[in-house]
Amino acid sequence: MAGMYYEDFEVGETIRHEVTRTVTEADNLLITTLTMNVQPLHLDAEFAAQSMYGRQIVNSIFTLGLVTGIPVQDTTLGTTLGNLGFRDIEFPKPVFIGDTLRVETEALDKRVSKSRPATGIVGIEHRGYNQKGELVCAVRRTALMKRREGAVAELKTATAD
Repeated sequence: MAGMYYEDFEVGETIRHEVTRTVTEADNLLITTLTMNVQPLHLDAEFAAQSMYGRQIVNSIFTLGLVTGIPVQDTTLGTTLGNLGFRDIEFPKPVFIGDTLRVETEALDKRVSKSRPATGIVGIEHRGYNQKGELVCAVRRTALMKRREGAVAELKTATAD
């Protein structure tokens, strides 16, 4: 798999993901209706035109999903065992239909799991930027990651001695 194992994450390292994504009206409409979010800022162009934004804003749940989804191929594809939590979610600027987002990921911290030594826990921050370079989303998450077979074998040998 293309994902990184626990040992591959270096605290302080920032990965700039090559995949970018332009947000479409269909994206916004689909996530808004799927989640039953009837906020007119997302669904009603006339209402949104009268708002402080002057136009519709993209549902922040879509933005969050995109900012955490773009990094999957480079970081966790096939190597994560699940998210343990999301925290410190921020949306400093709105996302508009037609914006193109890019993402970077920073490894914040990591440790071997005490209860599951064949796994590691990695703290990650994803930051999403629009085409103007403005930060539109930042989120910290904690992921349970697979360890490389060699690292697990070394652990078993060391504890058997």
